[in-house]
Amino acid sequence: MSFSNYSSHLLRYADLGFTLDLSLMDLPASLHADMADKISRANRDRKALESGAIANPDEGRMVGHYWLRNPALAPNDEIRKQITEPLIALKAFASKVHSGEIATPSGEKFDTLLIIGIGGSALGPQLIYDAVGANSPLRTHFLDNTDPAGIDRTLAGLDLSRTLAVVISKSGGTPETRNGMLEAKTAFERAGLNFAKQAIAVTRDDSKLYKFAKQEGFITTFPMEDWVGGRTSVLSTVGLVPMALQGIDLDAMLAGAKAMDEKTRRDDPAQNAALQLALAWHHEGNGKGEKDMVVLPYKDSLVLFSKYLQQLIMESLGKEKDLDGNTVHQGIAVYGNKGSTDQHAYVQQLRDGVHNFFATFIEVRQGREGDSIEVEPGNTSGDFLQGFFRGTRKALYESGRHSITISIPEVTPFTLGLLIALFERTVSLYASLVNINAYHQPGVEAGKAAAGIFLDLLAKVRAHLSATPKTAETLAAEISADPEDTYHCLTHLAANRQARQTQASSPTADTFSR
Repeated sequence: MSFSNYSSHLLRYADLGFTLDLSLMDLPASLHADMADKISRANRDRKALESGAIANPDEGRMVGHYWLRNPALAPNDEIRKQITEPLIALKAFASKVHSGEIATPSGEKFDTLLIIGIGGSALGPQLIYDAVGANSPLRTHFLDNTDPAGIDRTLAGLDLSRTLAVVISKSGGTPETRNGMLEAKTAFERAGLNFAKQAIAVTRDDSKLYKFAKQEGFITTFPMEDWVGGRTSVLSTVGLVPMALQGIDLDAMLAGAKAMDEKTRRDDPAQNAALQLALAWHHEGNGKGEKDMVVLPYKDSLVLFSKYLQQLIMESLGKEKDLDGNTVHQGIAVYGNKGSTDQHAYVQQLRDGVHNFFATFIEVRQGREGDSIEVEPGNTSGDFLQGFFRGTRKALYESGRHSITISIPEVTPFTLGLLIALFERTVSLYASLVNINAYHQPGVEAGKAAAGIFLDLLAKVRAHLSATPKTAETLAAEISADPEDTYHCLTHLAANRQARQTQASSPTADTFSR
């Protein structure tokens, strides 16, 4: 490719130190003209979203994460207060924790943070802590699953007497978060500690968690509004409370997001990085998500960025129906790790294997603060990293694999805010281009409902176990249940010492007893 092609496909925001390079996507010159009607609709949808239109008709709510970094855009004074007042309160709270004014029951300073959440209530804080939390005064750990062994492993490494727990859940009824909180509470009590005296909650004011926190006597609670969805909540109290406690410059992160919001509020795709990205995704996947996206950040501190984008993009875009009720099965699969590690993992397949993806490289120009040694004459470790990045990008293109490159000067709260806002906007615009609702998640709700059905059956199976060995089919007949579902309940109980299993020639002949 020529230098002129690179220059003509580069969008630079010089004041932000940001560039978007689409020169290796082979986009047709007529793309903007061909997509003019859909671009116009996407711009109309963007304006309606930010003005407070109902964006999630399933739940009848607005989607206002853009207002979080610019409260002046909020549609009314009540919402503006819901943004600004908690921000003042959480900063003051964090300051008191850091000074020791808010301390452990024994009067010591907190030195550890335990964040209990799932999905957006954990992924966002995890990304931010890993990316820019190196100098945090509170070492941070996460309970982000309902895996008992994982919970034990995390809690075993903590000095609970100096740990501040932050429980994050909008409804307070999310099972994984509730389970993690109850497991943590039990661990504190076994250590002779009062969990509530070392816990705060981020939740809605009418939620089960809010009521539990008030009843138990948590240190305090911070509000979570229903117009902020989990996967776009990282710059709400969900992320800002942990950030403040970790001593991260949350004002800089909000400023970065606001700056990118302003750039991507432009109608002209030639000046709008998010709209250009959305159009590139659309063209590469034929508007049907036919290509996966491999995210390759060339920086250790962004190793969780692909995981964060996985939820943001796949939960937002993975939809069965479009807005007209047609079955479309939309979505873009996202995976990735980091460069140059991936060159020793799966880049071999990317270059020579199944051509079912496009790559998104994240380049961080500065190698490190301070001087670097030469690891060989004339070259530093950072030189090698840049060489591997440039070489991989070129090698993929030579094999017909397209890629996008996003470049920032360094990883700071400001530039991380830029990246988060860029992809939030891109997801929203892409959803408009393909005529889907990015702000509901019926598939997630279906999974929760199915889990509830299993737990109900598990209770019945547990209650019907007896000293007499029975097959799954026999027990299923007694409780009018499906034999295979009953079998899975029985093997789960047996694996967790609540039943005895005697294996026979096949699962149908296995017997179970109390």
